[in-house]
Amino acid sequence: MTLVPFSSRRSKASDSPSSFDGLLGNVSVLERLDELRRRLVHSALAVCAGVLAGFAFINQVVTFILGPTRRALPGGTRLIYTQPGEAFGLYIKIALIVGVVVAMPYIMYQLWQLVAPLVPVTARRFTIPFVLFTTLGFIAGAAFTHFLAFPYLMVFFASFHTPDLLFMPRLEDVFDLYANMLLAMGAVFQMPTVVFFLAKTGLVTAGLLWRSFRYAFLLIFIVSAVITPTGDMVTQTIFAAPMVGLYVLSILIAWVFGKARLTPSDESRE
Repeated sequence: MTLVPFSSRRSKASDSPSSFDGLLGNVSVLERLDELRRRLVHSALAVCAGVLAGFAFINQVVTFILGPTRRALPGGTRLIYTQPGEAFGLYIKIALIVGVVVAMPYIMYQLWQLVAPLVPVTARRFTIPFVLFTTLGFIAGAAFTHFLAFPYLMVFFASFHTPDLLFMPRLEDVFDLYANMLLAMGAVFQMPTVVFFLAKTGLVTAGLLWRSFRYAFLLIFIVSAVITPTGDMVTQTIFAAPMVGLYVLSILIAWVFGKARLTPSDESRE
């Protein structure tokens, strides 16, 4: 009896790396998930260390965070809390935010190490710029919220205070609004950093961003309407205005640091 060997086409096809394998950085899905778990655990430990450091200065931090609200309150009014554990919960939340801010450089480093196998080899040398720019972007967004956006918003809300309407905001409501704006602006201010790395890898160009400006303008107001903690147009504009400015800054960044400029023939093909 003659044995007919199986064709080796299937084995060769299985040995060849697929595009999905390349996307995972030439490792298995389980290995990538295990690395994700390790990065998350390391980041969580860094946040816990930041929380412990935040509790050492918690009173000063609470005074600093509530400062814009207290200055916006009409004379004779103050913040109130109506639940027994509301003030204690505020201290816990503020300590958590301090922990995230303190651990932000390490968290960004862990994120970069996670996505580094997926980026081109030529872009893997930007570890320090990625950590630095993303951290500075988050701090800039937090500073914009604390010193400009949130105080203006509280002054606007307090302007409706009349002899018939007493403005006495709850502590939890004020802080939830503050925290949501802080996190949203921290994410929005990452736009220049993202565009910088996309431009360095040649995925976007200044010309592409400029031609897409009107669509981006519309998308910005849609996104700001979605992430706005309240439904009024004032808050939506406060969110949208810096996003438009950051988009214009991103066009300049792509033009200066772009990997390559589009030639006229390339633009005609687009």
